[in-house]
Amino acid sequence: MAKVICVLYDDPVGGYPKSYARDDVPKLERYPDGQTLPTPKKIDFKPGQLLGSVSGELGLRKFLEKQGYTLVVTSDKDGKDSTLDRELPDAEIVISQPFWPAYMTAERIAKAKKLKLIITAGIGSDHTDLQAAMERGVTVAEVTYCNSISVSEHVVMMILSLVRNYIPSYEWVIKKGWNIADCVERSYDVEGMNVGTVAAGRIGLAVLKRMKPFDVKLHYTDRHRLPKEVEKELNLTYHPDVESMVRVCDVVTINCPLHPETENLFNEKLINKMKRGAYIVNTARGKICDRDAIARALKSGQLAGYAGDVWFPQPAPKDHPWRTMPHHGMTPHISGSSLSAQARYAAGTREILECWFDNRPIRNEYLIVDGGKLAGVGAHSYSAGNATGGSEEAARFKK
Repeated sequence: MAKVICVLYDDPVGGYPKSYARDDVPKLERYPDGQTLPTPKKIDFKPGQLLGSVSGELGLRKFLEKQGYTLVVTSDKDGKDSTLDRELPDAEIVISQPFWPAYMTAERIAKAKKLKLIITAGIGSDHTDLQAAMERGVTVAEVTYCNSISVSEHVVMMILSLVRNYIPSYEWVIKKGWNIADCVERSYDVEGMNVGTVAAGRIGLAVLKRMKPFDVKLHYTDRHRLPKEVEKELNLTYHPDVESMVRVCDVVTINCPLHPETENLFNEKLINKMKRGAYIVNTARGKICDRDAIARALKSGQLAGYAGDVWFPQPAPKDHPWRTMPHHGMTPHISGSSLSAQARYAAGTREILECWFDNRPIRNEYLIVDGGKLAGVGAHSYSAGNATGGSEEAARFKK
């Protein structure tokens, strides 16, 4: 019998929810650019439920078992003795999320002799060795746009939290203090600052639109320049490369995919070209930044703050320096996994599966690799190659 492996994060420490804070989530019809939301024939969950953890199963069990598939759901994904590795040899489909990625390395793809389809329930398929997938003829797909706005909201929250020194101020309340001077000694107004995004795709553009009302000066760099009318509407300054942009920015937000061209893009050399006391917000991928260079820059004062919810690997080892470096605002990878977003990426995953089982074309905007080459959004956003190197370090999180 054919097998689907679904790798999801663990349930809440207190157990799978029996009730929720809200009774519903807003119902959307389209994304800002007009693209329709996922359109599966049916869903077996109520939007607003916790679907991304093991017990939530992305709402897929009933559907997959009706198709004749065995569904294996696990959070145990790292190390040679993991459930993922044990189940891979006869798996036809592997599903995982960027927040708790099943790192599909070349070795794992080679082990999975029956593997035909890899799905990212979310956005960002860099945890798959895309080069190996191309060479093996494995299709790779993701649910493009499903949580782009969710992430852009998180970016704005983190920019304001860093610049206004929110987290240390909150901590004084928890400590029952009233230490105003300690709270404001690193607090500034974002008004009038230069804010720039590395990449102005769905997430980056949404960030720019949300930051405009704060009366900041907006900048961007992207290999695909925005239309002139968009630049005029938002009063954007375009930069042909990252270096020219970061030299003038007080805040830099990273919103580009991870691939060989962007891996360790923010290294010590580039960080030292930034304005002293600038801030970086990274909700793209942890590996776009040099881990140790970021920690050193915060310690030296070259950076005033760093926030993000992406790490490498994921989950991050317990001794990862970003957990303890000064002036950070890190979260686990949660920006795109709100309950609102989960309803969309679970529905999108089912849509992809329905197309696959019915032998219908998967939406072009969902395709990353197809027919042995980059396809759809993959051809637009990624470069061929592999960005999974070093992912085995995630196994240290368990220890």
